[in-house]
Amino acid sequence: MRNDLMYVIPAGSHTSEAIVAILDCHPEIKFVSLVGIDLAGNDTDEKIPVKIFKKDINDFFTGSAVQTDGSSVVLTGIASLNNAKVDMLADPTVNWFVDYNYEHIDIQTGKPVGTLRIPAFLEHDGVRVDSRSILAQSLQYVSKELLTLLKSGKKISGLEHVNGEDVEEIIFTSGTELEFWIKTPAEKAPVEELSATQAMQENYWARTRGDARTALEESLLMMANYGLEPEMGHKEVGGLKAQIDESGAVTHVVEQLEIDWRFANAMQAADNELQARILVKEVFRENGLEVSFKAKPIIGVAGNGEHTHVGFAAKMKNGKIVNLFAPNDMKADFMSAVGYGAIMGVLKNYEAINPFVSATNDSLNRLKPGFEAPVCIVTSLGHNPAVPSRNRTILAGLVRDVNNPLATRFEVRAPNPFTNTYIALSAFYLAMVDGVKAAVSAGKTTEELLAELSKDAGTPGFYLEKDRAYRSEHDVFEDYSAEERDRLFGKPPATVWENMKGIEKYPDKVAVITAGNAFRKPLVDAFVNGALLRWKTELTTRIIPENLDMIREYQCLHNQTTGTDVDDEKWAKINALRVYLAKDSKAQKSLFCRLKSALAAGEYDAASDMQIEMSAKMEELKSMYSNYKKNMIDCCIE
Repeated sequence: MRNDLMYVIPAGSHTSEAIVAILDCHPEIKFVSLVGIDLAGNDTDEKIPVKIFKKDINDFFTGSAVQTDGSSVVLTGIASLNNAKVDMLADPTVNWFVDYNYEHIDIQTGKPVGTLRIPAFLEHDGVRVDSRSILAQSLQYVSKELLTLLKSGKKISGLEHVNGEDVEEIIFTSGTELEFWIKTPAEKAPVEELSATQAMQENYWARTRGDARTALEESLLMMANYGLEPEMGHKEVGGLKAQIDESGAVTHVVEQLEIDWRFANAMQAADNELQARILVKEVFRENGLEVSFKAKPIIGVAGNGEHTHVGFAAKMKNGKIVNLFAPNDMKADFMSAVGYGAIMGVLKNYEAINPFVSATNDSLNRLKPGFEAPVCIVTSLGHNPAVPSRNRTILAGLVRDVNNPLATRFEVRAPNPFTNTYIALSAFYLAMVDGVKAAVSAGKTTEELLAELSKDAGTPGFYLEKDRAYRSEHDVFEDYSAEERDRLFGKPPATVWENMKGIEKYPDKVAVITAGNAFRKPLVDAFVNGALLRWKTELTTRIIPENLDMIREYQCLHNQTTGTDVDDEKWAKINALRVYLAKDSKAQKSLFCRLKSALAAGEYDAASDMQIEMSAKMEELKSMYSNYKKNMIDCCIE
């Protein structure tokens, strides 16, 4: 950690003259990189010598300085091989970060070589087509709609103290947090042991030690250098107790951590999250630890979430900030009408939002009962306004502090570290404003809106669907059966295909997130097509081969001398399942073969069903083989 480095160039300092002056004062910054975000959330990175950047600096703001091959990034169906040129335009409205290579020291300055990473928009045929542009344009639309409502003179229940004519601008308060697994390279921990430590709560908020502690502390200090304002770092629920070798070093690290930092406006919050992931991975790597941000890196134990906080605030002409979710009387109401409308908009339209939050096999592996990850489209407010909710089983929960109205917001628990935060925030805010417009236009009081949100399934509502329930203060995993959850809150998608089908199945809800033409249909189609391509490719080239390798490892461990009739019976069932999954015969193709054939033929309904069956059968096989091994005393592999 060094105090003589330039880590961030704040928004508002991006005139050509100011930037050149900063670069002249910091010759260790050798390169510039324009950072565009494709529809899958991947960030571009390139090395442009600072000398060229300074010479053509004005062209970087118009898009004429740098182009990329759009067919090589995820702009499926937009940029093609015969029309691949994509222009990159620097965004001067946000912070620019400097990424340092601490393994490459500049001889002239004695400092690590730096690259100025400049957030950028991607433009194809004169139209912006990237994730940052979708968020920027969505926020413009939502801001316009909210300002129109506030200035209409219509009474808004719970916000009687706010004069719409005094509102200067809308502020989109957003924040993310980062959960991740760390381990020493090549370390493999048994799932049963990880599950046991999770069940016994041996790790959550426990003391970190050794390299893990050092890396965590360095990450928090580094985040502060970049202006991310870290608030906390701690152990999460998953992991094992590390061991100490003869020299006193901590070894065999396998544990889960979480880092939290301060909220920002929506665009900066998404940029901050990208920067946090970069520096966390680099700092832990420098300390000899591997980092995984996968939603479910280890099947059977806790996955990584990235709970996303969203809210609306108004900046008044006198400079005061007013939280539009917070009611005038915090002890009498949970929220204002704007707050109720916002959460109702997310819940009602979540089938059209979910594809953009959970777009991978990995993300859907996490969203299963039993691991504190949300499954149902349901919210929790708390038992009364004086007692905040801490229900961890719901999709989106109200976060509030009676003594601090500015803290009122919603925490959406479904995103994971590889969710495209730019697009997810766009979908959240677009759905929120739809609900707000409905609540305010109907002139509903906070009491009426609370009743609507709390209604039983089968009760008609002015906005929410009749046959669904939307609020529960119960543990939705323990207090409802699977059948009850599906009936009350809707059946969750089990595969990427099932999730993406929501775009076709719910056109009215898709219309909500395409309102304002920021997230227009070609971009929605491109996102979906890209997600489905990755779904098919990953199943064929990664998941099935990995399952096949696992099946090959499951070998018979006994013979007539070492085994018993129990071993014979167990192995016969195991081997029959191995054959069903992976071995073809003239009479019948294996499940793996049939799944690959369905994917190749575009028979996605059948492929999706077979993926579900494959996952269940593989879990059954793992359990059966584990029980078989436990009966072994003397092993003789033949």
